[in-house]
Amino acid sequence: MRAPARIAPVVLRLGAIVALVGFQSRLTPAPGLTGTGLIVTLLTAALVIILFAVLVLPLLATAEPPTTADPDKTSPHPSWARRVSGVPCSLVLLGLAVLAAVALNVVTHGGAPAIVALIFCVGMAAARHSLVQSLVIGLLGVAGLVVGSWMTGTLSHDLSLILSVCLTFLLTYSARQRKATRAAEAREAVLAERTRIAREIHDILAHSLSAQLVHLEGAKLLLRAERTDEALDRVVRARDLAKSGLEEARRAVSALRETSPALPAALRMLADEFESATQRSCGLEISGPERRLPPETELALVRTAQEALTNVRRHAPGSPAAVELAFGRAWCELRVTNPTAAVPATAVPATAVP
Repeated sequence: MRAPARIAPVVLRLGAIVALVGFQSRLTPAPGLTGTGLIVTLLTAALVIILFAVLVLPLLATAEPPTTADPDKTSPHPSWARRVSGVPCSLVLLGLAVLAAVALNVVTHGGAPAIVALIFCVGMAAARHSLVQSLVIGLLGVAGLVVGSWMTGTLSHDLSLILSVCLTFLLTYSARQRKATRAAEAREAVLAERTRIAREIHDILAHSLSAQLVHLEGAKLLLRAERTDEALDRVVRARDLAKSGLEEARRAVSALRETSPALPAALRMLADEFESATQRSCGLEISGPERRLPPETELALVRTAQEALTNVRRHAPGSPAAVELAFGRAWCELRVTNPTAAVPATAVPATAVP
């Protein structure tokens, strides 16, 4: 059973074809079985068949279940889209539709259905095919109008129609080019984001892993010297580095994907973490009109504040801290301060590596 999402376009396109036939039947000369009416009937029938093949058959072909031996494999090019001598069938059908529309326009002396079909086919060629291929269809339509107008002596009357066909081609092709440009820019933005994420994670992991390696190597030497307490301290530091490195990597990915909280909220989280770990206050003061900064800028500021608060905890134990964030019209300033600690910082023992 075909999904409603696939049935709706089929119904709409069939409705447009039926409307074209209905409007054509109300014009003079109307479709008939003799004389000019027979010519109108044949041209209208040819146009309807071609439009059905171009508009409806592609949807029916893609909606049909696979008929190959493997039900999971379907041909990417259904029969209606295959090539004839290197030319897509759809392009050939559009060319035939343009010729039929031009001939119908000449016979009906500028009937609206023929004009609409002609402009639609030219626009469809410009939207779906390359510049050279679509230009052939456009020139075919213009040349057919010029020849038909010259034969009937209505060149000045059909000049506006010729200009309309040219304008339709130019507008449709330019819209297609703009869409392709936006798609290319989106792909470049994705690649740039991936590059930033990879570079940021590389820096974080390189720093974290190298520091862990130093601590683990020191722990190995301390264990050989039977200094187990100091060796355990080095292992704990290596574990803390691994934990903080993982958190920074997650924060980097979140920030660069623009899913991270705003900068003030991120700084508030760091301040709460500082207060929870040290049992000391960490005030946060924000001034100026708050706004979102580029993801990489916010990430750099968050990492700077995190490093500063870590230094306060390490080198000024027992000291409170204060974080100030100021927004200007074209700048942003971050300041982390703390008073002198009453308790001296604990010296980090160094281990000689031969």
